Amino acid sequence: MNTSRSEYSNGIPARSVPKSRQDSSTKAPELYAVEGRNWLLHRHFTRKEFGICKILIQEELERTRGKHEFANYIQGLILCHEGKIQESLECFQICHSLNPKNVDNIKQVARSLYLLGLHNLALEAYLDAQQISKVPDWDIFYNLGECWLRLGEHAKAKEALRQAVQLGHHERCYVALANIYKLEGDTQNAIEIYKAAVEAAPDSAQLATSLGLLYLEEGKYQHALEKLGGALARDPQYAQALLAAGAMMQNHSDYDVALSKYKIAAQTWPESPALWNNVGMCFYGKKKYVASLSCLKRAHYLSPLDWDILFNLGLVHMATQQYASAFHFLSAATNLRPAHAGTFLLVAITLRHLDDPDNASEAFKQASLLAPLDASIPLNYGIFLESQSDFDGAALQLERFQELAQVTPRLSSELVQTATQLSKLLNNRVRSQQGSKTEGDDTNSKSNMAIEVEAQVRVRNHPIDSSPESEPLNMMADDEV
Repeated sequence: MNTSRSEYSNGIPARSVPKSRQDSSTKAPELYAVEGRNWLLHRHFTRKEFGICKILIQEELERTRGKHEFANYIQGLILCHEGKIQESLECFQICHSLNPKNVDNIKQVARSLYLLGLHNLALEAYLDAQQISKVPDWDIFYNLGECWLRLGEHAKAKEALRQAVQLGHHERCYVALANIYKLEGDTQNAIEIYKAAVEAAPDSAQLATSLGLLYLEEGKYQHALEKLGGALARDPQYAQALLAAGAMMQNHSDYDVALSKYKIAAQTWPESPALWNNVGMCFYGKKKYVASLSCLKRAHYLSPLDWDILFNLGLVHMATQQYASAFHFLSAATNLRPAHAGTFLLVAITLRHLDDPDNASEAFKQASLLAPLDASIPLNYGIFLESQSDFDGAALQLERFQELAQVTPRLSSELVQTATQLSKLLNNRVRSQQGSKTEGDDTNSKSNMAIEVEAQVRVRNHPIDSSPESEPLNMMADDEV
């Protein structure tokens, strides 16, 4: 019996072949994996090609009807990068609803809540993430510390940050913990934290600079110089270390060396108000007042509400005898920092030159209340009262100055000489019961000399603006020369 070849398929009679196998054109349906293009999304996101990412995300969300976890996650990160925190929160909440056991989703929800200022809700979310996490996570403890800090619970914040330091040894954990101690006024513990941070990250110029600044606040100038020098050895272009080192040189009246430091820092940090403030006061120390005013006005343009810059602008305008402009800047400085006695002292001298003795007297009294142990205030007040023919009041202020001079260490010789001349002048006035015009004019010049010697120039050790990652408390220290 002859059987045709078509009756068999691989030796099996055609009638026994299943119908599905008889039709060679029929194919099994393709099953498209949900995560099939996750790798492509990740690649474009890490390259910061957000435009392509958005197109891919839209396609994936349409295909899965919005239930693509990774696409929503990447979209949330992009929205957060663009500053659209509320929209990013909604994306991360979708991710959490799709996968409630994913710790990263909860952390991103908590982070969005924190950025929105909802610190209580952010704290609860981070606590939930801590419970779900199978292993201790330093990032969760760090953010718990940040939340506790914003809620005013310093003890709990320090405990959480200590856990973060032990688990991760990351720079920002050390910085956040040290900043809490600085906020509490515990500089010594802050120094110990930064010492441990420098040991954990010896190549970090930022940590070495921060430690140097703390030493500078404590008056340990040798240690500060060592740490700042170490920071510059690691990164010669690190602007914050250059600014701090320049401020130290400026503090010792070495203006040329300080300017050389600032010149290097300006190449990488041209928009720093603190930098231009210090450059301006270097020129002031070199008596180049036009250049000083130019730099200070640039600093004021960059940071119009910084009272240090306003104070210095008033001081330099006084040196150029532009008393109306000086009063404008000094009065603005008093509004921003009403507890600083030196500003009221300058305001009083300025008002005296503007022929407003009543308000000048009130400014002198306010300065005396704010700084009762400052010897320069009663001396200048006494000179002012003598110029107003109030010899009894001037004698009382001179007596007050002499009492403070006995307990004030390292009183400047200029003040002592001016006090001696004022004492002689008052004695002559008492004898004659009248004063000469020449003597009155000479007293006025001595008053200017005294205030010029004792005015406290405001010099910044580190910047007005700081990174929220490295400085979560946004704190800043300044020194006076």
